[in-house]
Amino acid sequence: MPVFALRDELIFPPPELADSDGLLAVGGDLSSDRIILAYANGIFPWYSEDSPILWWSPDPRFVLFPHELTVSRSLRQVIKRDEYRISFDEAFGRVIMHCALVKRGGEKGTWITGEMMQAYRLLHEQGYAHSVESWHGDELAGGLYGISLGRIFFGESMFATRANASKVAFATLVERLIRSGYALIDCQVKTRHLESLGAREIAGETFREILRHSVGVLPADAPWEVKAVGSIFY
Repeated sequence: MPVFALRDELIFPPPELADSDGLLAVGGDLSSDRIILAYANGIFPWYSEDSPILWWSPDPRFVLFPHELTVSRSLRQVIKRDEYRISFDEAFGRVIMHCALVKRGGEKGTWITGEMMQAYRLLHEQGYAHSVESWHGDELAGGLYGISLGRIFFGESMFATRANASKVAFATLVERLIRSGYALIDCQVKTRHLESLGAREIAGETFREILRHSVGVLPADAPWEVKAVGSIFY
């Protein structure tokens, strides 16, 4: 499959035309309108500092159906001990900065560039991007951030400086999303960490079908102000 070059026009090629690695397009910009259009169609930006903007739509897609969350006995004990206080949207800027800076095994540098941080901070101000924080006393010990559209949460990244801090934040988020009627958490790329929590791969077409029925439907009792958009497939 060819990799499409994006221009100024706010448009994406059909996500099913992505190559075998999931790469769909290159170029464009990180304007809020473009990013939201991308997510609503199952596409996301992912690139390094020395690369042009790359847009991806992998198939199969790694996701978590909220009711399939797997919480180990040890994690349940951590949650019961109230080792961490969990908050929503209290420290978005600090969370995304930590996600960019915390070293992960096997990674060289970060894909969360300064340009990406600026774009997602703006999306947070506009009510699309949200964070979940895990506090140990006054210390920000872990957390995650992502995009919420309708009844889909698109997870971007998580970090932890203390054991289980990000897992407790994630488990608390999932519990709130279940209460709010969310259909899916998009985990994008397969990781052992999220697989241990119940995430699994589904076919790209199944994923896009869920988006079509969910990004335009507002949930109830969400942990933040929510927005819905319509997915537009070309």
